[in-house]
Amino acid sequence: MPQSSALASLEFAAIAPARAVDEIAAQVREMIATGRLKPGDRLPSERDLSARLHVSRNTLREALRALEHAGIIEMRKGATGGAFVRSGSSGVIVNGLRDLYHLGAITPEQLTEARVWMSEIVVRIACERATEEDFAALDANIEAAAKAADFDERARHNREFHVILARATRNPIMVITMESIMAVFAHFIAKIGPSDNSFILPSRRRFMKHLRARDAAAAAAEMKKALARLQTKYMDQWSARSAAAAGR
Repeated sequence: MPQSSALASLEFAAIAPARAVDEIAAQVREMIATGRLKPGDRLPSERDLSARLHVSRNTLREALRALEHAGIIEMRKGATGGAFVRSGSSGVIVNGLRDLYHLGAITPEQLTEARVWMSEIVVRIACERATEEDFAALDANIEAAAKAADFDERARHNREFHVILARATRNPIMVITMESIMAVFAHFIAKIGPSDNSFILPSRRRFMKHLRARDAAAAAAEMKKALARLQTKYMDQWSARSAAAAGR
């Protein structure tokens, strides 16, 4: 069946006005969950969809904005534009974790602790699954960090190293989780300011020898040692910053 015919046959239920926005979003989510809407599909036109749902176009637009903000659809402009189902993005999870951190639901201690635990899991899986292409990407990252002009650039490369390593697991959940942790870390580091991380570069090079040898125990131990040292530095800086702020 042509895509246009399939989408035209989608049966949207009329919406109760009191919870219109939520119900519209729920219907679209359900259609995606059941496979009636797939990534890349275009929703019916605004005029058509508002008529099927028995809602105003303003209400429909609000629901579509909510779905777009949730990363479910994307709105495209122009003659071939409209509301399209997205193929998926980690951005919503990244933003959600970042919001939780800013709201105080996640503490710096919990953040640094989670990074240590998560990294150990990633390292052990990467030791089994990493390819030569992964090794090359990690090596390139290390060299970029070595040539970084300042702390911020070096720290950015150091965070990206963990994301590249997570990709070597071939598991999108690992990648999304690590991306989220590193995104929050960027904000945390920006708050506490620069610290001495010169020991990371030689540690990374030792780590790569273990990774290439597929020695999961040695690679995990090297990573844990480096991250534990960073964690101590970060928490000392955070405590000093908090004490200074309290004394003002």
